[in-house]
Amino acid sequence: MEKEATEKTIFTEEGSVKISDEVVAIIAGLAAAEVKGVAGMSGGIVGGIAEFVGKKSPSKGVKVEVGEKEAAVDVYVIVEFGVRIPEVAHEIQQSVKKAIESMTGLSVVEVNIHIQGVSFPNEVKEIEPNKTK
Repeated sequence: MEKEATEKTIFTEEGSVKISDEVVAIIAGLAAAEVKGVAGMSGGIVGGIAEFVGKKSPSKGVKVEVGEKEAAVDVYVIVEFGVRIPEVAHEIQQSVKKAIESMTGLSVVEVNIHIQGVSFPNEVKEIEPNKTK
């Protein structure tokens, strides 16, 4: 079942401007992915494990509810190991709010952050005992 695309219409003296919810989600996703400490977006929970979608699908991991003049956003992210989660979450909130408000003119009433997982660096490997022949 495909999600029905909805649009927000802004009326001006020259005509109207229609902004798709998908556009708002892409703006939010790109703003969130740029925050230091975000490893990627989460496409949801699959079998109890967060589905890591990386930074290539900007609207994945973002849910938006757009009204006439306001928007509410839910962002699902995977953070890098070792970061302070409250600080990263606050940065995501500020970045998403600023990006949406400056690009669309909508007032962002809330940005909810859902931490879906932690990404560990590839360099961390289990130490293998010395093998002797």
